[in-house]
Parts: sequence; C-alpha cells; structure tokens
Amino acid sequence: MSSLETADLLIPLEVYLAAGIHIGTHVKTNDMRPFIYRVRPDGLYVLDVRKTDERLRIASKFISRFKGEKVYAVSARQYGFKPVEKFASLIGGRALTGRFIPGTFTNPKLPTYVEPELLVVADPRADWQAILESAEVGIPVVGFCDTDNRSQLIDLVIPINNKGRKSLALAYWLLTRQILRERGELAPTAELPATIEDFESKVLVAEEEYGGYDVEG
Repeated sequence: MSSLETADLLIPLEVYLAAGIHIGTHVKTNDMRPFIYRVRPDGLYVLDVRKTDERLRIASKFISRFKGEKVYAVSARQYGFKPVEKFASLIGGRALTGRFIPGTFTNPKLPTYVEPELLVVADPRADWQAILESAEVGIPVVGFCDTDNRSQLIDLVIPINNKGRKSLALAYWLLTRQILRERGELAPTAELPATIEDFESKVLVAEEEYGGYDVEG
C-alpha cells in the first residue's frame, strides 16, 4: 500500500501489521474472497487492511445507534473473553463469554434469557448458536470474520484475524474508540482511557494460535 492509500486509516498501518490483524488462515471461503489482499508463499491468506479499517468505521457508526445495554458481545473462544468484556464495559453493553446457553435469546422461561437489539460476535464458527438465535428473533449481527469463516446470517462483516490475541485486542479497542467518538462521548481525536494491552488476553498454556499470528506479516 502507498502512503496515499494509508493516510486516512484509523491508526498507522504499522500498528495494524504489528498486531497481525491482516494474517488469515490457510483456508479461504468464497464469502471472504472480497476481503483478501493476497496469499503468502507459506499459504496463509492475507486480509486487506484498508477493508478492515473501512468496516470498523461502518460498524462503529452502526453500533453507536443502539442503546449500550441492548448491545450484546459474545465470544465462546478464550482469546475473545477479555477484549469482549472490556468492549462491553466501555460502551455500556453486555458481554456473554464462554458457552452460549441455547435459548438465551429465544426462550423467555430460561433464567439466562435476554433481549438484545444487536449482537457482536468474535468468531462466527464458535458463536454460531448465538447467531442462529439472533436470526430467529430478528437481531442484526456484526461479526469479526477470518479468511476461513462464512458470512451466513452476518449482517456486517469485519475482516480480521479473529484467532490472535493481539489482533482481537486491537480490533475491539478500535471499535470501542470509534463507537464512543460517534456517540460524542470521546472527542474526534481523543483516545480511550484504556490501552490496547488492556484488551489483550493472556497467552493460554495450550496455545491456540497459528505461528505468526502475533507478529508482522
């Protein structure tokens, strides 16, 4: 990318790259084809950072229209727990991490039943039950999608490496910052009171990530 192409990014290109937000998997779905920039010699597909940046802007405008307490962010995968919880806390939303109990959005008899107006998912594959229930009751879904994800029932795709700790932390930090700016709770050039590291999960003993996800591509 030229300097002209990256001049208007939400953050410097090198910050995106250092977090590995663009590094996909060895699998490419047809749904994610429009967001793929190239394939590396090692077979990993690389996401287009410009499209990631663009979708983060669009998503922040969309999410900012909803009352915070009606926005539910879910993650069944452990690397999504901390960023999802921090995101929800700062925008006044609700976080559902770990196993999603079937019926949470559809069965009023359950003690866990809630009525969100918008769902944000960290990984469509892991969070599929929540997506299905959202579709059943007519809740729009914003999804962080990797190169191996399908976009079925996702209303707004944000293409990122959704398996890396640093990538997820950066994506949720940026989304949070932009939502608060859209709401007018942060000035257009103001920063969050929380750092990107505050959104980052600790490394798991059983490492989930592919090699290279947390380094520059």
